[in-house]
Amino acid sequence: MFSKKSREGYILIDHRASPGFTEEQAKTLNLPYEQVKEGAMLEMASLTCAHCKVAVIKNPLRIRERAHCFKCNHYICDLCEAKTRESDYIHMPFEAIIK
Repeated sequence: MFSKKSREGYILIDHRASPGFTEEQAKTLNLPYEQVKEGAMLEMASLTCAHCKVAVIKNPLRIRERAHCFKCNHYICDLCEAKTRESDYIHMPFEAIIK
């Protein structure tokens, strides 16, 4: 049995020796400009969806609960969580799809 915390990863964007992102690029990527500009470093927790393998940067200000698949005991993204509510949903983790 895994804890939810053990399923987390992290993303590191290091611009301490590079020009960094422009404000427009940071806004497009929904990242805090002050942490991705020239000379800055961003380190944030991330999650990987068990059903589609998309990487999601955790928003520390998020209030609503994160989706969790109890069949595979793993985080799932909001889009996959919405699919689980459909009447014709069949549980298919990513590993089962690629076999």
